[in-house]
Amino acid sequence: MSNVPTVSDTKRAFYNHHTRPIASVYRRVIEELLVEMHLLRVNEDFAYDAIYALGIVTTFDRFMEGYRPEADKDAIFQALCQAADSSAEQYRQDAQRLLESSAGLDLEGLKALMAAPADQGDALQETFNMLRERDRFKYSRAFGVGLYSLLETVDADLAKDKTALTAFIQTAADALPLSFEKLQKDLELYRSNLDKMTQAQIMMADILAADRKKREERAQAKSEAADAAQETAAETPKEDAEPSETGDA
Repeated sequence: MSNVPTVSDTKRAFYNHHTRPIASVYRRVIEELLVEMHLLRVNEDFAYDAIYALGIVTTFDRFMEGYRPEADKDAIFQALCQAADSSAEQYRQDAQRLLESSAGLDLEGLKALMAAPADQGDALQETFNMLRERDRFKYSRAFGVGLYSLLETVDADLAKDKTALTAFIQTAADALPLSFEKLQKDLELYRSNLDKMTQAQIMMADILAADRKKREERAQAKSEAADAAQETAAETPKEDAEPSETGDA
């Protein structure tokens, strides 16, 4: 009998950890991440690395922008990682270490780290060295997003240039055990979905703003009506009471 958890088990674990409702547009993001993390977790060829962690963190943070209540985002990420038998703290710490390692690089420096092994180096160099030394490497979409996030860190403008991005993808595919086609397809899909999510968030914000304005207008109208009623009542003269008749004994 196999003890390997199913996708349903992982989803159930998430909703056991996080019991508050999640808006449908964000719930889809969470469940897609859950499925990806689950399938990698049960794949024998997969091994966790910091670039993958950066991809998961980046995907979550980008697609969950604008989530309300804001305070729930950390709890959702905690539940996401717990459901996948992972540590949210490790994901964020490893992602932050990579971003700090790449902060002082330019594009050529990033390419050099990918292409040339080194005996000593920082977190980013160590990660690239480890990837080259693996006998088997299970590529994931999150890994691709992690690479893209590194590129954005060293040259945000270049990341928006399709021709330059394609050249970077080719460099990464040549230097690391990656498929150019898979990496290119995943990054195109990621960028497209991010644009769609941004538009959806703008639309949701507009709807919420319009709804809030209507509520404020209704409340204002109700308040004005109540004030008018009070003024009318105050201005209306009261009829004098008739004197009571008393009979003489």
